[in-house]
Formats: sequence, C-alpha cells, structure tokens
Amino acid sequence: MILVCGEALVDLFVDENPDSGLAARVTLGGSPMNVAIGLARLDEKVAFCGGISSDRFGLALRRKLEAERVDLKFVIDSDRLTTISVITTDSSGQPSYSFHGEGKADREVTFSMMPNRLPDEVCALTFGSYTLAVAPVADSYLALAQREAARRVISVDPNLRPTVTPDLAAWKRRFDAFLSLADIVKASEEDIALAYGEEVQIEEVVAGWFAAGATLVLVTHGGNGATGYLKGGEKISVPGKRINVVDTVGAGDTFHAAILSYLNKSGKLTKSGVAGLTAQELGRAIDFAVTAAAITCSRQGADLPRKTEVAAMVSG
Repeated sequence: MILVCGEALVDLFVDENPDSGLAARVTLGGSPMNVAIGLARLDEKVAFCGGISSDRFGLALRRKLEAERVDLKFVIDSDRLTTISVITTDSSGQPSYSFHGEGKADREVTFSMMPNRLPDEVCALTFGSYTLAVAPVADSYLALAQREAARRVISVDPNLRPTVTPDLAAWKRRFDAFLSLADIVKASEEDIALAYGEEVQIEEVVAGWFAAGATLVLVTHGGNGATGYLKGGEKISVPGKRINVVDTVGAGDTFHAAILSYLNKSGKLTKSGVAGLTAQELGRAIDFAVTAAAITCSRQGADLPRKTEVAAMVSG
C-alpha cells in the first residue's frame, strides 16, 4: 500500500463569460488527492491521510475517494470548512491558483491526529503541495515522515504554490526538513525556478538535493518530457509525447503517481530498490510516467488515466 499525505479540496475553475462576466465550475481535487486517485486508477492499493471536512464539499470528497477505491481509514475527520482553490488558465492551458484555505480542514491537523502505527503493508508515503509548508499540518506530516523514514520510502513533490506560501525563505526551511528524509524527489522546472530563481542551473539544485539525502530526483519539463537523476551520477531524459493539449491541470500529479506505480509493480518501491535502480530501469519508469501525464493533458481537468489507457499508449 502507498499512503498519500496531504490535502483534498475543491477546485473552482473560473472562466470569462461574455454575458455574466465570469463562469465557474466546481471539481474535486488537490494535488495529493489527485495522486491517490491516480495510483488507484493504475491498480495500486492506496490510502489517503489528510484532514477532510464534514461539510457538503467534504462529504463529496469522501464519496469521490471511495468511488475510486482509495482507502480512507487514515482520513482525519474535521468540523472545519473545506479549502477552495480558484483556478484560471491562460491561452496555453497553463493554470494559476489562488487559495481560500486559512484555518480549514486540511491545514488544522496535529500530530496527535496521525495514525499511531502504520500497517506493514504500507511501503511508501508521499508528501506534497502546500501542506508541506503551512502549520500546523506541515509539522505533523514532518513528524510522521521522521517516524517512518527508516523503514519506508518517502516521496516528496514540492508543487510550490507562492500564493499560499509567499515567504520563500520559510518554505525552503520546511521543504529542506522533508528533503533530508526523502528517497524520491519529484519537481517541475517551474517549481525549481520559483524556489531558487530563474537563472539557477537545475543540475546545481539536484546536486544539493542529493547532498541533503535524496536517492532519486525527477524533474519534469512540461511538454518536453522529464529527466531522472540517480545518486551515482547517471542521468536519463525522456522526451514528451505529441498530443493535443487541452490543459495541464493534474499533469505533475499524474507523473508522480505513475512513477510510484511503475516502481511498485517492478518490485523497486523499497529503499534498497530505489537506491539500486539502473539507468535503463529508470528510463522505462519515466517513459511510463510521461505517457500517463500526456493522457491527462489531452483532456479537461485532472482526469488521470487508468492502467489500460497508459499501457495502450506505451505499446502504440
């Protein structure tokens, strides 16, 4: 089982409307929730750990996760309201986000609310997005990662959201704490540029992450595919897939879920398995993940693919 830790929230997509000025539609999301659903659709056993409200939106989030076969035994029940993320997209389909989440269910999580013990079947934990960086939930997840890192794979996706964590110095301190525990770090070029500056060299950042303790680093390049770095110095790049892009919402989450799924099905989602990956094995994993992300980009919203869809595109 893979345990996905983080937020589940409501995405409010806002578009211009010539009559009323604005048009909106509501979907259920959040980066970690997307990862959990992506894993389930790839036929992985997956559970979700995060604060979910008892309000109308929270009930809908639970129903969605249950319908996707995500185990909810580690969900933290909350009477606080659900976070709302407002999303607009530009002409290229690139999303921008603003959050209404202060004091909401996904943030107000303390370590005492975390499971006292995880079952042996949990082989990996994932952490990502703004719940890495906002208190008290970030401190709670960090304590959970510290408790479990010696025995289970820790995978981290910064998925940086400056509108939620505008103090980059504070964000870096929190991210660095998770980084010291991470076996896998998955990030986008955009994450790296936002966190370290537009002029920074990606290889320089990757070297710093390895020095902090990471074993495998994955950097996504949007339509240009992704690059994987092994701690021993090997590097492999996989090009993007030619598709008609509708939008890119959920692409990074799809990539993260697909990498974890591929490694798990290959028997490599263990600390020794990740450390022992060859460049050839990593290349196949990245190709699978890039393919999965391309499928998501070919349709509206974070509609992550199923195992059969990815397999068909890979073999095609």
